[in-house]
Amino acid sequence: MTSLMEKYNKEVKDKLAEDLSIANKMALPKLEKIVVNMGVGDLVKDKNQMEKVSADLAIITGQKPKVTVARVSVAGFNIRVGQPVGLAVTLRGKRMYDFLQRLIVTTLPRLRDFRGVPLKSFDKSGNYTLGIVEHTVFPEIDITKVNKPRGLEITIVTNTRDLKKSRKLLELLGMPFEKGGENG
Repeated sequence: MTSLMEKYNKEVKDKLAEDLSIANKMALPKLEKIVVNMGVGDLVKDKNQMEKVSADLAIITGQKPKVTVARVSVAGFNIRVGQPVGLAVTLRGKRMYDFLQRLIVTTLPRLRDFRGVPLKSFDKSGNYTLGIVEHTVFPEIDITKVNKPRGLEITIVTNTRDLKKSRKLLELLGMPFEKGGENG
C-alpha cells in the first residue's frame, strides 16, 4: 500500500491542479499540520492516570504529547491558572500523513454506525475538525488497560482559506465524507 504522502505527491497534486484550474504548483492546497487534543482536567489529582492517558495519546499519534495548562481560572469548573487541562500533539510531515492514513483506513471504519464524517465540520478557514468520542477505537490501544475511554479532537489544518479547495483536497486524500450532507 502506498503511503498517503506518496499519493498526494503523485496523484492528488495533479488532480487538484486540473479540477481547481491552478497552474502554479506552489498555490495548490496541501496539509500543513494535524493537531490532536484530549481534555484531561479531571485527572489533575491523579498523576498515574495522567501518565497512562499521555502514553495512549503518544501511541496513537507516534509523538509525545505536550501538556496544555489553563490560562484563566474558572471557579465553576474548579480550574486554576496553570493547572493541566489537556494534552496536545501537533503532527507535521511524514507523521502527519501516516496518522491521517491510519485514521481514514483503519480507525474511522471501526466506529459504530459509521456512514462518513460530517461536511459541516469545516471552519471558515478551510480547516476540518473531527471529534472522536472514545480513544479506544484506535487499534493501537489495548482496551484492557484503559480505565475510562476519553474523547479527542482532531483538527486537520490546510494552507488554503477556501472551503471548496480544502474539501476537494481531503476528498482526494480519501476522507470518507457522508453522502447527501450539507454542501459546505
